[in-house]
Amino acid sequence: MRSTRIAISAALLGALALPALSATTATAAPVSTPNSAPAAGPCDRPGPWVIGTKAVTIRSKASAASTSVGILYRGHKFTVHKTSGNWHYITDTTTGVKGWVSGTYVYRSVHMCLD
Repeated sequence: MRSTRIAISAALLGALALPALSATTATAAPVSTPNSAPAAGPCDRPGPWVIGTKAVTIRSKASAASTSVGILYRGHKFTVHKTSGNWHYITDTTTGVKGWVSGTYVYRSVHMCLD
């Protein structure tokens, strides 16, 4: 019984290994590319600005100690005008409030690209 199992196992392993051993290595010819620059894909540019929490305080200056001028909620649309350190000067287009938000909570999303 044991010798039968060994013989069957050896035959299966041989059958599985045969295609791997007989496969030829494929070689690719160099592909000519046009002289134009490659098109920018989603992996080549940063993603849209997102809010990483439910709400962010909009401040009058780029400091956590400055006064609050509004709240930027996750569903609000906003535009980032400039960046200073880890702070972004934004306009909440939903409410019209302008001010500074922390880059800890407002940042660009990252695209996951697999080549």
